[in-house]
Amino acid sequence: MPKPIEVKPLDHYCLWLKYSDGIEGVVDLSNLVGKGVFALWNDEHAFQQVHLGPSGALAWSEQVELCPDALYLKLTGKTPEELFPALRELAQYARD
Repeated sequence: MPKPIEVKPLDHYCLWLKYSDGIEGVVDLSNLVGKGVFALWNDEHAFQQVHLGPSGALAWSEQVELCPDALYLKLTGKTPEELFPALRELAQYARD
C-alpha cells in the first residue's frame, strides 16, 4: 500500500496529499467538521496543524488521526478490493 509522503492543508477543510506511488490530489474533509473528535476542527486554525504521524497517519493531535489508506481510496476512487485483491477472494468465500 502506498504511504503518504507529503500533506498540506488547504482552505475549506481540504488537504493536498502526495503518496509514495506518485498519486497526489485534494481530498475534501469538510463533511467531518464538528462531528465527534473532529469538533477540534471547528477552529480552522486547528485543522491547519495537520502533519504525518510516526505511523504514517494524518494527525492533528494524539487524539485525532485519519487512516492514510482510507484517504488514498477517497483520492483515487478505488475500492478496497482493487488495492487488496485478497479481499475479493475472502468476499467470494463468504458468499459460498
